[in-house]
Amino acid sequence: MSFTQKLSDLNQLQFDNRFISELPADSVTSNTRRQVVGACYSRVLPTPVKKPQKIAYSKEVATLLDLSDEVCESEHFAQIFTGNQLAAGMEPYATCYGGHQFGNWAGQLGDGRAINLGEIINQRGERWALQLKGAGATPYSRTADGLAVLRSSLREFLCSEAMYHLGVPTTRALSLMLTGESVLRDMFYNGNPQTEPGAVVCRVAPSFTRFGHFQLCSVRNDFALLKQLADYTIRTDFSHLDASAADIYSQWFTEICLKTADMIVHWQRVGFVHGVMNTDNMSILGLTIDYGPYGWLENYDPNWTPNTTDAREHRYRYGHQPQIAFWNLSQLANALYPLIGMVEPLQVGLNAYIKAFEDGWQNMMAGKLGFASFKPESDDDLCADLLKLLEQVETDMTLFFRQLGHIKTDAVALDKTDEELVAPLMSSYYLTEQLNHNYTAQMGAWLRRYIQRLHANPYSDAERLVAMNAVNPKYVLRNYLAQLAIDKAEQGDFSLVDELLELLRHPYDEQPERENFAVKRPDWARQRAGCSMLSCSS
Repeated sequence: MSFTQKLSDLNQLQFDNRFISELPADSVTSNTRRQVVGACYSRVLPTPVKKPQKIAYSKEVATLLDLSDEVCESEHFAQIFTGNQLAAGMEPYATCYGGHQFGNWAGQLGDGRAINLGEIINQRGERWALQLKGAGATPYSRTADGLAVLRSSLREFLCSEAMYHLGVPTTRALSLMLTGESVLRDMFYNGNPQTEPGAVVCRVAPSFTRFGHFQLCSVRNDFALLKQLADYTIRTDFSHLDASAADIYSQWFTEICLKTADMIVHWQRVGFVHGVMNTDNMSILGLTIDYGPYGWLENYDPNWTPNTTDAREHRYRYGHQPQIAFWNLSQLANALYPLIGMVEPLQVGLNAYIKAFEDGWQNMMAGKLGFASFKPESDDDLCADLLKLLEQVETDMTLFFRQLGHIKTDAVALDKTDEELVAPLMSSYYLTEQLNHNYTAQMGAWLRRYIQRLHANPYSDAERLVAMNAVNPKYVLRNYLAQLAIDKAEQGDFSLVDELLELLRHPYDEQPERENFAVKRPDWARQRAGCSMLSCSS
């Protein structure tokens, strides 16, 4: 089979299912809610649904799996990826893990509404795990039903692919399906449940292993299982490391720290707020995982969180994400300590995170501002002062940095009035009445410093614009756009899902025919449910 040949049937997928073949299974086979000990997973079948219907699929992810368009458009595809049928080689299971939720140890959690179908090896030798979210209850569902609704599933499907095209490390999404059934959900946990259309997303990643997998083993003092899972993970997901090295666990932890730092830098770059950075939602591969009450900064506010559950503490606010990632890594370090028996190697990894994030943040800001490199002696203050200015008035983060590329540095630039300097940025401000004389003067003064800094740059204005446009997206999945797609989809119109999927494939490109998606959040979306604050059921 050549590398370019697409599969004509889902039964041709090559499953090796290494996770379940090399790690211990739950000895109880019934699908009942319970504590699962001494095992990494429980075998469980998806719950059949009434009427599978495809809403959308990602052609890029289909290509990763060697699937043709014909396969993805087939009825068999809809049956498989809602859980009604299994393709040859699929051996469904749910995994066992724990985690800290909002800073508190929550005990066993596990795949409560995720069912892994297995792991395939594609024609390029890459390993991809397939996972259905919303396909029914598992032993880890606790009091929940294991189902998902169209609202949350659509958001996860679109955001997974949007993040990939933004260049952010992420899990992927193959498909979004309706189930033909209704699901009861209390969107804001306020005692007003409503029935919503049921849906299933097929998520795809090299691995779905989380910090919490190791935490649960360690908390239970099951150090033999901890070592078995760690060895498997290194062997499978970090095969470039020398598993026989005496300090292999230290090397591995340091790499997790570095991957996590890279992910967080990208979140900060594009203004993404995850919303629920519990340790069970942290991937050991440094991938963004579990898209729930996420959001993008619209007006720049480092204290903003989209999660209603976090509305009081703001633990997972945008500006705190780097520190939370460090805290989560510290909890993982505690869990891995029994494998190493020394604090110092783990501290090396945590220190590596700090340095990698600081270096990454500087390089990221240099890119966003169009600098060839970051010069701390001038740029530390320049960046800090800009971020303070962005906080003072409602400034759309995405639009501001995109428009900043249009600032001119020619001979007359420094002689312009404050109003003339600020003019190219006007489309990024929500409330122009906030732009009083004092603020305009402050922004004008900052822009003069910025222009003087650019004079030390090797780029022309045109070259700088190209470089800035490559890291400052024009299009992001604003919550109000996702909500508009949800509104239409709930009425049976999936056209906006397709349009957004196409738009978000090219987030850095000028798309003149889609300029209407590159605008500030409209006033009607400022407080609307789904457009500003969301719950964990979102």
